[in-house]
Amino acid sequence: MVVGASFPCSYLKEAIPLMTKTLILLFHPDLANSKANAALAAAAAKLPSVEVLDMQVIYPDGIDLSKDGEREALRLLESDRIVLQFPIQWYSTPPLLKAWQDAVLTRMFYIAYESEGRMFEGTPFMVAATAGNIPDAYRSGGRNMFTMNALLAPLQATAHRCGLPWAEPFVLYQADKLSAEALDAAAFEYAAILKRWIAGSKALWVKEPELRGAAQ
Repeated sequence: MVVGASFPCSYLKEAIPLMTKTLILLFHPDLANSKANAALAAAAAKLPSVEVLDMQVIYPDGIDLSKDGEREALRLLESDRIVLQFPIQWYSTPPLLKAWQDAVLTRMFYIAYESEGRMFEGTPFMVAATAGNIPDAYRSGGRNMFTMNALLAPLQATAHRCGLPWAEPFVLYQADKLSAEALDAAAFEYAAILKRWIAGSKALWVKEPELRGAAQ
C-alpha cells in the first residue's frame, strides 16, 4: 500500500536514465478503499527512481501555505519530473489537490519566485486521472458535456503559467467498473507510459487522452 513514503524500485530499469527522480503526488481521499488508483500507484512505485506519495496520509487535516508550503516546494525542487495522480470528482480535482495548488504554487510563483518558482520552471509535468464513466461520455454533447481535455484545462493552464512542459494525460475510464484483469492491464500500461515519458519519448506530448478502458 502507498502510505506517503518512498518506494525502492527495480522494475523496467533498462531504459530509464540514472540519477533522476520522478515524483508522483497522489491525491485520493481514501486510498485504502481505492482499486484503480491503488493499482496504478503500486505499478508506478515499482519503477526505478520513482517516488509515490499519498498526500492524504501526509495532510489528513489539509495543507497550509505558511506551515507546509516551504517543505512542499523543496520536495518539488528536488524532483526532475512531477505527476499529479487523482480521481476526477464532480468534473474537478479532489479538494486537497486544489489546496496544494493554493499553498505550494502560490508560494513558489508569487512569494518566492526567484528562489523557488524560477528554479521549478521547465520541470516536465504529467496528469494521471481516473474517471468513472465510459469514454463516450466525455465528448462535446456527451453525457458529461465536455471532453476530458476541457475538464483538465485548468491544470494545463496552471502548467503553462508555471512553465512546466505538459505531457499527454493518462486517463483511465470506467475505473470503478474494470475487472481485475483489465485493471492489471491498465496498471501495466501506466507504468509503461511513465517509463517512456521518463526516457524522453516525444510521442506523449500534447495529445487528446486515449480512450483507455473503452473495450471493458
